[in-house]
Amino acid sequence: MKVLVTGGAGYIGSVLCELLLKKGHKVRILDRFFFGRETIKHIENHPNLEIVQDDIRTCDANVMNGIDAVIDLAALSNDPSGELDPEKTISINFKGRKRIAKLAKLNGVRRYILASSCSIYGFQDGLLDENSTTNPLTTYAKANLMAEKSTLALADENFFVSCLRMATVYGLSNRMRFDLAINGMVLGLYKNKQIPIMRDGKQFRPFVHVKDASMAFMLILEAGKEIINGQIFNIGSNEQNYMIFDLAKMVSEAVNLPFNYEWYGSPDNRSYRVSFDKIKNNLGFKVQFTPKEGAKEIYNALESGKVKEDLKTITVRWYKHLIEKGEEI
Repeated sequence: MKVLVTGGAGYIGSVLCELLLKKGHKVRILDRFFFGRETIKHIENHPNLEIVQDDIRTCDANVMNGIDAVIDLAALSNDPSGELDPEKTISINFKGRKRIAKLAKLNGVRRYILASSCSIYGFQDGLLDENSTTNPLTTYAKANLMAEKSTLALADENFFVSCLRMATVYGLSNRMRFDLAINGMVLGLYKNKQIPIMRDGKQFRPFVHVKDASMAFMLILEAGKEIINGQIFNIGSNEQNYMIFDLAKMVSEAVNLPFNYEWYGSPDNRSYRVSFDKIKNNLGFKVQFTPKEGAKEIYNALESGKVKEDLKTITVRWYKHLIEKGEEI
């Protein structure tokens, strides 16, 4: 299969594209490379890889030439980044992805997979599944929900659309991010021997390793249309729904350091636990990695110098830097 991956140089994309190539697929990456091309240096010379530097809002329709499936990851990622310029977030995360889905359908692409987020559940009690009421509280979450609705509306017998609501992702990536909960906790322990915890630590979140997230995209890509067409799937595992304070304790245990912490920010107004039964029961999806394993690999990578904190590893700071330089986001 020939797969177009928008945002293919990003945190999930750089891991997913390597997996797609190993599985024998041909890959075309469409990315603006705001975080540099070094994120795909491990695969950039692969014979089955094409690289297109462009914007999902303005790219030419010929980016769809020969494509069998689109995995649409391109977005301003996470809630804080989405609030830097809400109008821009809507233009990219909603309108841009709606445009890519329409281009795909008009040009005979058969499959379209949207990367959405469990953040659209906002603040709710109970275990939430794909039929639960949504409650998006941020521009990022609202844009994801609008993108879901607009792309699912395009699904028909010839154009298969799936939306994947991702749990909070963690783990090592070539486009490393320390603005994700587990990754940031590990960095805090490494640098300061303290875990930063967003007040008041009682909020719940679901989590999934970046490699498991990538495998979920693979499953949807290769599944029969009768299972995935017009469907929403939560991506993660029931066992990895954690209260943030308890998760912080687990991270300190994983790297064998005392549990010391510091509060930051205002009380988090987002809290949700999510059911992942649908993808498990319909597609046999099972995660292979745990937060403890993810924490250990990140801590070891920091100690060895394999990864380092810099401006690019905190998404909102990097976007602020680009804006101050006059870059057009």
